[in-house]
Amino acid sequence: MSLLEIQNLSMSIHSYDILHDVTLSVDEGEIVAITGESGSGKSMTALAAMQLLPKGADTTGRILLGGHDLTQMSERALCAMRGNDIGMVFQEPMTALNPVHTIGRQVAETVCVHDSSVSRAKAEALAAETLARVGLPPERFPLSRFPHELSGGQRQRVVIAMAIALRPRLLIADEPTTALDVTTQAQILDLLKRLAREDGMGLLMITHDLAVVADMADRIVVMRRGDVVEEGQTDQLLRNMQHPYTKMLFAASSHQVTLPVAPKPEPLMEVQGVCRDYKLPRTTVFGAPGTFRAVNNVSFTIQRGERLGLVGESGCGKSTLTRALLGLEQIQEGTIALDGEPVFTGTKPNLNVRRKMQVVFQDPFGSFNPRHRVDRLITEPFHLLDDPPEGTDRQAAIAEALTAVGLAPEDAQKYIHEFSGGQRQRIAIARALIIKPELILFDEAVSALDVSVRAQILDLLAELCAAYNLTYLFISHDLSVVRTVTDRVLVMQSGEIVEQGDTEQVFERPAHPYTRKLIAAAPVLPDLHQEAG
Repeated sequence: MSLLEIQNLSMSIHSYDILHDVTLSVDEGEIVAITGESGSGKSMTALAAMQLLPKGADTTGRILLGGHDLTQMSERALCAMRGNDIGMVFQEPMTALNPVHTIGRQVAETVCVHDSSVSRAKAEALAAETLARVGLPPERFPLSRFPHELSGGQRQRVVIAMAIALRPRLLIADEPTTALDVTTQAQILDLLKRLAREDGMGLLMITHDLAVVADMADRIVVMRRGDVVEEGQTDQLLRNMQHPYTKMLFAASSHQVTLPVAPKPEPLMEVQGVCRDYKLPRTTVFGAPGTFRAVNNVSFTIQRGERLGLVGESGCGKSTLTRALLGLEQIQEGTIALDGEPVFTGTKPNLNVRRKMQVVFQDPFGSFNPRHRVDRLITEPFHLLDDPPEGTDRQAAIAEALTAVGLAPEDAQKYIHEFSGGQRQRIAIARALIIKPELILFDEAVSALDVSVRAQILDLLAELCAAYNLTYLFISHDLSVVRTVTDRVLVMQSGEIVEQGDTEQVFERPAHPYTRKLIAAAPVLPDLHQEAG
């Protein structure tokens, strides 16, 4: 008998069908990946296994853990089981952790909740041991640290420590690496794989990206609109995909676009010797505060019509540099100029330059005011203009921007919640395009999207490059995307540009050890044509 058996699980929420006869199993020590797009039912299947269902949920079928049907257990019995027999790692570690409690207390709490006889000292000792297992040894990461004092990858390790503190038989990981950079993602995936093998623990991995689990999972289950459309051993499934949806996911995960040839070099933005410092807290009452240099002596040029990539791990200085380019962060040294005009006039941003730049943010929902209609949202950049269009000219500009990104002019009267994630990102791009800026900055613009939606947005970028001769800086930790949509790439480490050059040259023949490390850490789908040959 398998460790976890889900048999003919169907679910509806307020009479809306979510899952249809889902059947899958996980053995001890086995890693099973459930993959599919948003809305496919992956997370609801995982929550059903934990019996953490929303109000109004109605289920049929059986969920067996070690032979016990979870659907028939009382809430008291389920509470004893969660954390003890089943652990769960959630997608966003900052929301899964309590910001006012130390990491030691939060891991120890898992122990105390399930065994009230355990002393606080013993629980803290077990917490320290568990944190050390996940790569956070107490001598480097004291139990007294708070979540905000850790990086994203370190916080995810704390969440994993909470989930495995009591050595559960089954661990469910719901998109645990979506927001992480490639090296941190590789470390977390290696960690989960090692823990499953060491403890003989079953691991149910939820992800929308086949490349993430191609060399990690023993078996893959593909879900679409609440149905299991295909499953099998990983190697066998990838070499012999039967369902069109599985083939589409595979193609989207390795999607390539063709950019138009960049025009002759003509400098648009010139960055010379830029440094950005932050003050550190005083270490003594009367001592002078120290400084931390987040960006150190950065220089590069963006040519008109060029697509430039910027890659690096979290904390390398990408976002700080981006804010400086926009005039939102005062720099201590160096110069930034667009079309020959400085971005800063003294200590203030130059509005004549600022109106020539626009940004597309990572979160397509969080970057909009949900109370406003699309027509108001995408015309927000008009406030930068001295003479914004009015009346029919304004309506024509709205219609042109929406049409350019593949939406209809009628969508201008809708609210943002009426659109899918990919459509919201199209609206974000329309907002950036509407005043026809000289430069667009894409800040992790596709990292939160499904692989198929991401492929559509990348195709859209290629089309816009041909139609509008776009110049953009594409900031991302996803190397496969950067390789697809850029002509040149900058590699940033610890506030410095350690390598730059033509994208293909940097990826094929990286010169710096850090660049080689990033490329080696990026998940890659197997080349099925090469293997077949």
